[in-house]
Amino acid sequence: MIPTVAIVGRQNVGKSTLFNRLTRTRDALVANFPGLTRDRKYGIVKFEDNQFNIIDTAGINDNCDKLENLINTQSLLAITEADIVLFIVDGRAGLMKDDINIAHHLRQQKKTTLVVVNKTDGMNPEIASGDFYALGIKQIVSISASHGSGITILLNKIFSYWKQYELSKPKINLEDRSYTFLKNTNQTLSLEKKNNIYSLKLPPLKLAIVGRPNVGKSTLINCILGIDRVIVYDMPGTTRDNIYIPVIYNKKAYILIDTAGVRKNSKVKERIEKFSIIKTLKAIQDANVVLLVINARDDISDQDVSLLSFVLNSGRALVIAVNKSDGLSSDTRKKIKEELDRCFSFINFVQIHFISSLYNIGIGNLFNSVNEAYRCANKRISTALLTRIMHTGLNSYQPPLVQGRRVKLKYAHTGGYNPLILVIHGTKVNELPDNYKRYLINHFRRSLNIIGTPIRLQFKETANPFAGKRNILTPRQSRKRKRLINYIKKT
Repeated sequence: MIPTVAIVGRQNVGKSTLFNRLTRTRDALVANFPGLTRDRKYGIVKFEDNQFNIIDTAGINDNCDKLENLINTQSLLAITEADIVLFIVDGRAGLMKDDINIAHHLRQQKKTTLVVVNKTDGMNPEIASGDFYALGIKQIVSISASHGSGITILLNKIFSYWKQYELSKPKINLEDRSYTFLKNTNQTLSLEKKNNIYSLKLPPLKLAIVGRPNVGKSTLINCILGIDRVIVYDMPGTTRDNIYIPVIYNKKAYILIDTAGVRKNSKVKERIEKFSIIKTLKAIQDANVVLLVINARDDISDQDVSLLSFVLNSGRALVIAVNKSDGLSSDTRKKIKEELDRCFSFINFVQIHFISSLYNIGIGNLFNSVNEAYRCANKRISTALLTRIMHTGLNSYQPPLVQGRRVKLKYAHTGGYNPLILVIHGTKVNELPDNYKRYLINHFRRSLNIIGTPIRLQFKETANPFAGKRNILTPRQSRKRKRLINYIKKT
């Protein structure tokens, strides 16, 4: 069994820096101010021939603010889930009241705990860690997460602890619930059932949930999971980082990606929000299918259209969810649908769903569309079928003349998936006008029943085998050519 290690501590002690150092990534946002991390973030640490799951958590403090209480709850859940806890403290600041409170909670939980004294670069490790023996936890390791010193010692300690306190392996039983958490995001699902357990083999579908701030993205994820996995708060910008959540829903594997809300550049004031937007755009490119969430109570803005255009330019399959639609009359829904058709007239192939993540309305149909869009984006089509469909379209509507000559389309084949790329070979194909290219895309879409994903056309000019080659005349042809030239000169 792969162990799970949680990184906990008060604010601004370097938890996310250590997470990035151990996972050798830049997944966790890092800044020089407290309270940046809010949700639990999972990663994988590989060391020599071993590996373990790691959880980055928010700082725990005694603030009575409602948002801070929600953040503390996420950190406490990570402690409950973990097999080993890395309790991070600040070697420069020394022992604090919050450190004592966290240590008291860890002793109550009876978790295998390792005190990690961070920010000890340039200091004597024994002097830096001296104050923290008062916490009553035997094992103390001094490191510098930003410089990488002491990391190897820390990893050896973790694996020695694990060999000593190895736990029994939990089973994943899909009969109990329609979804189950997976600790390792690299694990995948095969629906082959053996001893009432499903083995994990096929790659999961990555679903990025994007939209403007405060449209209900995190609420939707909690609704799908059935638990409060990510923080939901009535304030725009609560989510700051991409949260990857593996889940099995209706016996299919997904990785849900909760993203930060994207708003206009003119409204972005904080520097950290710019990084959050960059991470959101990266999540779109990393996903297989993107779920664009729109607030039914607000008008469709230019930012929704811009975000949708970025998704299409990235070539990702797309589904639109109109959230907070509970209590709306049929006339109101009809008006919203007309407004969507007007603003998004260029994406008539995308399915639109009216949902309510707060009351769990329309979520099942949403996943049907997500699966259909993913299937269409990865649809395998034979060259013979594509060529036959293309010639059917040519017979219905011939391409226009270019410089007095007809454009000839010879055959077509697939050139890539997600997005679906169709390669068409012919002569003078690069001079086809845009309106005829749109006609071909719509013809292929109707014929192949492709919904929810963009289709891209690539044209390749057929090479002329005689280009650059000069005809060599026979002696008889040379004499005939000479006689013809003399005749033309005389006349």
